[in-house]
Amino acid sequence: MSQQQPQQPPSPPPTQQPEKPQTTGLQENIAGMLCYAVWWVTGVIFLVLEPNNKNIRFHAWQSILSFGVFFIVALIFSLIPFIWFIGTIIWIAGVVLWIYLMYMTYQGKKIVLPVVGPLAQKWAEKSPFQTK
Repeated sequence: MSQQQPQQPPSPPPTQQPEKPQTTGLQENIAGMLCYAVWWVTGVIFLVLEPNNKNIRFHAWQSILSFGVFFIVALIFSLIPFIWFIGTIIWIAGVVLWIYLMYMTYQGKKIVLPVVGPLAQKWAEKSPFQTK
């Protein structure tokens, strides 16, 4: 008679690793979403709070660049008589983009905007402590 080895239960399939808490203690998708929460202002805040996470730095830079431009351009057009409505249209477009970026970032998707996105990606790749 051969002695049978006790059968071991099958190992569970590998699961996806949960996102690591960041310096702020937030999950990466939440911190990325919050980079857009108050337009460029929270981008600056998260750039300072999360200096080592490239993904969060990307969202922070993209927020600063895109909504900084929206803010300045919309403000300028809003102050010019007879074409103030262009500023209003720009504000509305900014709000639509803001909601879209917050929602998609919360879902874990990385949206790279034209022009500012590649620049944000480039700056996010650099270490914040590099001098060059």
